[in-house]
This record gives sequence, C-alpha cells and structure tokens, in this order.
Amino acid sequence: MFKLTEIQTVIMLQRQKLDRQTLGLERELLLKLPDLDTHALIISGVRRCGKSTILMQLLKQRTQPVLYLNFDDLRIYGFVLKDFQLLDKIIEYNKSEVLFFDEIQVVEGWELYIRQKLDEGFRVFVTGSNATMLSRELGTKLTGRHITKELFPFSYREFLQFKNLEHNAKSLQKYMKTGGFPQFVKTNNTDILLELFTDILNRDIIVRYGIRDAAALKRLAVYLVSNTGNLVTAGKLQQPLSIKSSATILEYFSFLEDTYLLSFMPKFSYSLKVQAVNPRKVYVVDTGLLQVASNSFTDNKGLILENLVFNELRRQTKHLYYFNENGSECDFVVMKNEKLQQVIQVCYEMTTENSEREINGLNSAMDFFKTDNGVILTFNQHDAYMHNGKRVEIMPVWEWLKENY
Repeated sequence: MFKLTEIQTVIMLQRQKLDRQTLGLERELLLKLPDLDTHALIISGVRRCGKSTILMQLLKQRTQPVLYLNFDDLRIYGFVLKDFQLLDKIIEYNKSEVLFFDEIQVVEGWELYIRQKLDEGFRVFVTGSNATMLSRELGTKLTGRHITKELFPFSYREFLQFKNLEHNAKSLQKYMKTGGFPQFVKTNNTDILLELFTDILNRDIIVRYGIRDAAALKRLAVYLVSNTGNLVTAGKLQQPLSIKSSATILEYFSFLEDTYLLSFMPKFSYSLKVQAVNPRKVYVVDTGLLQVASNSFTDNKGLILENLVFNELRRQTKHLYYFNENGSECDFVVMKNEKLQQVIQVCYEMTTENSEREINGLNSAMDFFKTDNGVILTFNQHDAYMHNGKRVEIMPVWEWLKENY
C-alpha cells in the first residue's frame, strides 16, 4: 500500500507534465466522443497512439475541477484496490468532479471502483491499451454504464494535416513509410518505434501474463509482422518457430491482438465454424512499425499498401473478412451492422501479368454477394471496366481515402 502523500505527489507531477504539453493535433475521434453524464467513456488503443493526448484535449475543455492519474507509472507500481481509499480522500480534498484515468486496467478490480464513482455522480474518462481486459471487466461490472471508443495512430487524413501535405501519390508514399504514431511522425526517429515494439511485448504481454518463454513470443511476433497480409495458422508455425503446441501459439495470437499490435482477419463465411478452422490474414497496426520491426528485407509495396487499407477500414469497423471461393480471392469484405458495405481488392500496380487475377477475384466476390459496390485500389492508377453491366472503378488509394474516409 502507498502513503497518501506519495499518491498526491504523483498526481501533482503528472498534472504539471500535462500542463506543459501542447495540445497537439486535434484528433478526428475527439469530435465523435459523446458527452456523458451517467456513463464512463472508455478510450482504448495501442500504446503511444495518442490516448493520453486526447484525454488532455478533453481535459482542457473542462471547467469543473479535474483529477488526472496515469497508473502506468513506475512510481505507483503495485497500486491495489485498497489504495483507492486514499485516492478518494485526494478527490474529496481537491473537490474534483471529473476523473481522468490512464491505463487503469493494470489495477485488479478497477472496474468496481469506476462503478462506485459513477454511482456517486462523478464523470469518468478511462483509457487502456488492452482490448480484452477492458471489454471483459467492463462487460461484467459496468454493463450499460460505459461507452467504448477506439483510437488508432494517425489516419492518412490526420497525417496530411499534421505534416501540411496534400492528397496525392507522393504523400501516400510518405505515409506508407512513416505510418501514424505521433511521436515518430514528428521526429522520424526509428528508435521510438523499436522501443514501442519492445514495450508492447515486454510490458503488455510478457510481464502482464507471466510468459515463461519470452524468446518464443518475440520470435512469433517478428515472424507475424514480417508476414503481413499473408495467411497464418497456429499448427504450421510450431516447428519453424520451435513452439511446443498450437494452443500456446493461439494464446499468443490473442495476446498480440489484445494489445492492438496485430489483427487477424478471418475468411468470410456465414458459418462461424468455417471461419474458425480456416487460416487468417495478419496485419500490423501501423505501416511504419511494420517496416521497422520486420526482419524481411523485401520491399513488398503491395502488402504494405494492403496493410494500410486494412488499417483505414479497421477504424470504421471490426467486421472485416477476406473472400476465397473456388480459388478466387478478394482482399476485403467490409461489413457494418451485419450488412455488406463493400468488397475491395488491393493491388499496388495493375499489369498484364496480374490484372486477370485481381479482376476475377473482385468479380467473384461481387457475384457471391450480389453487389455492384466493388473497387480495385492501386497506388496511383485510374481505370475502369464493366462487370454484369456495372462499372467497376480502379483508383488510387489516396483518392479513395479522400472521397470516403
């Protein structure tokens, strides 16, 4: 347990640090956040994507007395449920009406405390970098009392705004290489991304879950990052990565996805069983991180572009799938509210060698779903073709993002 003065000091120092910071780029998510009185607002996302900054931007909008505390601070490492009694005294002394808690999920039982503060009439804002821990604990203790929003690294549009660039192929190329982690975009120091990758593995997975074979987890993480856009199955990775069981690999998959580092996209099927037994496509949360952490020396621009498109789609919906039927494959089936939105094929450059494969894959998906809402995205090509009397556009990703996102 801590002393009251120890917690007070940390709160004071953290607030001073916040007050010295600039507000930074106003995130697009900020305008979409609901103004809640009786519900906790939860913002989840990968480390260093800007969650603390968006809390600060929210904090600056508040006229009521606000208490801010980041639990991911070594000075309060070991904070436990009983220590919240001391925090209550500080809240009372400061006459705080609004509570901002960063990475509070590291404290076991935290959701009980949040429920208590909501019942007492406080306005509560929480951030966290572990999707499952947040959703599981909130679902059991805060049912109907929280709204969760996800924050990701800078979108292409935010990147352009931050760097004062125009929508075009040149800026898209820069975004593909740089990605959207704010500090890296600002400094272009690759050490920031390498340290982030290490932090996610060590602090968010190895320490938190007590992983014994840390080397195996790291081998798996590097392998997956290096194989973005490819199909992966746990069973086929045991031998090459020297991991004893596929169950362990599946567990590692879930940990890597919970931290937002990786996403595993299933094959589309109306059967959940079919989805579960088929390989999944793996994608990295950010294209800058992808290129820094990968051990692949092949500059596969097509897969990087595909990963970029996945990340933009993921900002809009979790319900993304790949399509594969009778050997024809389409990169993305986009669903929202259980309804098909679009089928998308991604190809860095359409050539005489690949155009038939890419077009057939998209056409098969359009026929399967009986939709004319399909598009082939390229790096910087415009074209079109007719399919069943419908015009299908081939267009640059940067233009698609400008029109749709």
